[in-house]
Amino acid sequence: MKSKILLFAFLLFSALSFSQQLTLKSSGRIYDFNNQKLSNTAVKELLASQPQLLEQYQQGRTKAAVGGLLLGFGIGILGSDLVTGLTQDKTYPTALTYVGLASTLISIPVIIGHSKKIKKAIDGYNESLLINKTSFNFEKINVITNQNGIGMRISF
Repeated sequence: MKSKILLFAFLLFSALSFSQQLTLKSSGRIYDFNNQKLSNTAVKELLASQPQLLEQYQQGRTKAAVGGLLLGFGIGILGSDLVTGLTQDKTYPTALTYVGLASTLISIPVIIGHSKKIKKAIDGYNESLLINKTSFNFEKINVITNQNGIGMRISF
């Protein structure tokens, strides 16, 4: 009976020691502790209990969308103006070239900023798991023996 109780306690505390931490890979994908890719909605569900982290994550996703849109728009305008300048007898750098170049240059800091916001949100989530994990640390475990038998005293 004693060995069953000790085994149960060991399994319980070993299960608590494995937290569900998230990892952000260089490709911008978020993976859970089983190395399974999480969707955007799954990450939002995990961060729903912490509104500041959820807001930071959503800001990062918005910046990624806006940055991608600016980059695509800029490259598209640059390419179309270049093709127009090569195929027709027009002066090549027109106003569209400068608009496309400006859009492409503006998109670079926007895209860089999105990964920082998402990384801060994921790191904040992982730190919140560590805070909860430390509440189960044992300060002292004593084995007590007397005339009635053997016992354990656990101090938190």
